[in-house]
Formats: sequence, C-alpha cells, structure tokens
Amino acid sequence: MIPLRDSIRSRRFPLLTVLFIAANVLVFLYEVSLSRPELVAFTMKWGFTPALLFGSGGATPPAPFGLPGMGGGGAPPALTLVTSTFIHGGWTHLGMNMLFLWVFGDNIEDRLGRLKFVVFYVLTGVAANLAHALASPGADVPVVGASGAIAGVLGAYFLGFPRARITSLIFLGFFVTVTQVPAVVFLIIWFVLQLFMGLMSYGAAGQTIAWWAHIGGFATGVVLFLLLGGQRGERVRT
Repeated sequence: MIPLRDSIRSRRFPLLTVLFIAANVLVFLYEVSLSRPELVAFTMKWGFTPALLFGSGGATPPAPFGLPGMGGGGAPPALTLVTSTFIHGGWTHLGMNMLFLWVFGDNIEDRLGRLKFVVFYVLTGVAANLAHALASPGADVPVVGASGAIAGVLGAYFLGFPRARITSLIFLGFFVTVTQVPAVVFLIIWFVLQLFMGLMSYGAAGQTIAWWAHIGGFATGVVLFLLLGGQRGERVRT
C-alpha cells in the first residue's frame, strides 16, 4: 500500500514538515552532483555505520565497492546518527520517504507544535539508527535514509489519528486500485510487515533495508508522542 493523502486537515501550514522535506531533497540533489567516488566518500563519512559506534578506538570499515581510501575520514559516529537521516540512496528511496512524511507528518507537527516536532523527529531518527545498530552491531555498511524518523511519525499517527482514512494505492497482483483504508489498519499492516521482515532477516549479512530501524523508530514514536503531550483522537474533515 502506498499512501496518497489522509482525511485530516491541518489547522496551520506544516512549515517544519516542508522544511524537513526540502532539506532531504537538497541533500539528495547534492548527492547526484557528485562523482561516484565522491558519493561513496560522502556516504561513508555522513552515513551511520554501527561498527564504528561500537568498535574500539574508532574502527574503520573496509573501503566500499573496491575503492581504495574510501573507508576512513568519517564524521563522529554519534553525529552520523542524525546526519544519516538526511541522505538517500536513490530517487525511489527519497520519493517514497518524502511521500510518507508529507501524508503523515503535517498532523503530527500540528498536534505537537513545531518545536516539539523537531525534537520528536530528530530523536526518533536517532533511536531508529540505534535499534538497527543493536540488531546488527558489527555491520560495516553505512545506513542512510529518513525512514526511521518517518516510522516514528507513523507511530505517533497510530496513537493520535487511528480513525483517519488513508487514501492508498493498492497493488493486488496485476490489479491496481485506489481506496480508503482506516489509518489503524494501514499502520498495523505496515508495522507487522516490518516486524516480519526484521525477524526473517535478523543476523543475516548483506541486508539492504534496515528493518529494525523502522521497528525501533515506530516504537519510539509511540512513546515520544505521549511524553511530548500528544493526545489521542482526531478532527474530522468537513
């Protein structure tokens, strides 16, 4: 299921949601301007690598793609817990993440307020990366993408707007349709899929999707939404 829009109208313009989307797009446009060696170096420096966080003495992962000299010079691992959430691995990766953020983020920003939303977004992104690191502490491949932070937004939406309707693009084999799905159903299906894939891939080498970052981000979003004063129940669009 791909969300297209929801049924909840924001009370004010979602400034921070738009700024987060703009920041992600600008960083990606910078990425596509780089040569391949420069892009690899950029990703190795600013992406989050669990092995560096848990390694002794700032262990350096091997050079990726066989490119010499690309394995070092990284930013402090603690900083990359945040910077990695603004880097993406392709147009589809960026587009899907920003679509989810656009559909669900405005109402969480509206409910929490702008300052709390910034704190919420950054902390869920950090927690998501830590969840991935705990599941794969020896991983030496950088993790990039905003999906962990966006998973936190989904967790908050699950509590704050369970009766909203999500207009979704649904693929049933070769048949494609657009229909409205209750938010609680959409998000339960999404989370169960992440959990299933996370359990199936636990401990496996060569993972391309950080499933446990999604799981950790969602769970953190639920908790932080309550801690930051989020309330259940939603307005109905008229």
